Amino acid sequence: MREGSLEAPTRHPVEWKSEEFWDKDALNDELERVYDICHGCRRCVSLCDSFPTLFDLVDESETMEVDGVAKEDYIKVVDQCYMCDLCYMTKCPYVPPHEWNIDFPHLMLRAKAQKFKNEGARLRDKVLTSTDTVFGMTSIPLVDVTVNALNKNDTFRKVFEKGFGVHREAPVPEFHSKTLRKRVKPMIKSLEPKEVGNTTGKVALYATCYGNYNSPTLGEDFVKVFQHNGIYIDIVPKEKCCGMPKLELGDLDTVEKLKDANIPVLAKLVDEGYDLIAPIPSCVLMYKQELPLLFPNDPDVLKVQKAFFDPFEYLWLRHKGGELNTEFPNALGDIAYQVACHLRVQNIGMKTRDVLNLVPETTVTAQERCSGHDGTYAVKEETYQKAVKIARPVVRKVDEQEPDHFSSDCPMAATHIAELSSKVDKPKHPMTLLCMAYGL
Repeated sequence: MREGSLEAPTRHPVEWKSEEFWDKDALNDELERVYDICHGCRRCVSLCDSFPTLFDLVDESETMEVDGVAKEDYIKVVDQCYMCDLCYMTKCPYVPPHEWNIDFPHLMLRAKAQKFKNEGARLRDKVLTSTDTVFGMTSIPLVDVTVNALNKNDTFRKVFEKGFGVHREAPVPEFHSKTLRKRVKPMIKSLEPKEVGNTTGKVALYATCYGNYNSPTLGEDFVKVFQHNGIYIDIVPKEKCCGMPKLELGDLDTVEKLKDANIPVLAKLVDEGYDLIAPIPSCVLMYKQELPLLFPNDPDVLKVQKAFFDPFEYLWLRHKGGELNTEFPNALGDIAYQVACHLRVQNIGMKTRDVLNLVPETTVTAQERCSGHDGTYAVKEETYQKAVKIARPVVRKVDEQEPDHFSSDCPMAATHIAELSSKVDKPKHPMTLLCMAYGL
């Protein structure tokens, strides 16, 4: 038998349309098989709370083996998985093409999907993952001001925690009626695209729910930087949520509905010569990995996959072709940079760090540890403290560094870490830092 991780991991499509995928006994058999392998390995114990939960169940059982764990307790492991994918990409020696064929995140997805289909989800979880609807409602003029004020009120947060299950100490995003889409549209300039390598020099920005409603000024930074580098950039004309929140909930039918709304729009843009980018790594990953694995026979999904880039991956490709402006009038100094999990698993390397390191008198120290945020995991009453524990190693490293700036490609992860840090005030997105370096 060959040891794993000697060859590139191979992801298999998620056969969620098959009858076996939804068979409870077949799922339990596969969970027992994989849990037994994980119990004998334990390399992933430091990643998230899924593995400590599993190992505690085993160690506290009568047999001290997986066969001593009650099958109804299997779901306790599943509930702690937020599908960061790091176990698959960075730790597990038994991923395919190894004959044991372990894909822990997608096994957790299967279990989440069965749980959602059979039991549904609590109202809080449905609301938190319905980002289009909720963010749209809370970003109505005056409503946004009211919601933001309430979210900063200690008394309201205590009541909100008790009645809705959002932890009182969890940082929640602000909402803005002047959205990214509204801010960016007047900034669009007519530029002649120039192809460089496999980039067209013509990009459409998929705003994302978080980018559009919660960090709208980030879109302005994207437009400034890309235009400064001679890249034509426009906004995707209409969009829905990428579906990642619903994927993590196990609501695959809604994922398909969102795919059916988004893919025709994005595929048309690709046909018109656009490359695609997004400011949130999870949304990029959804189009680069998860949707192609869920819908491997949809030609438009595969077309969009090939055209989707991480924004700093895109800028680095332009740099390799000699088309990135490297005249930076402003140094950035010492930067602590947390590498978002959903960026790491794209397997493109640390292109954000590489681009920022082009700025003179700038040092970027990368921290490859999970923030524990996951969009919803770090705001739920029952998992907030676990998210804090997961974030502690990277918080400690950032505090030891005492940087001039703290940054992460994921604004939610950055806010979570900054809130726990004693040395960091407000995080800055890497694109904002690049904008500062250019003096834009």
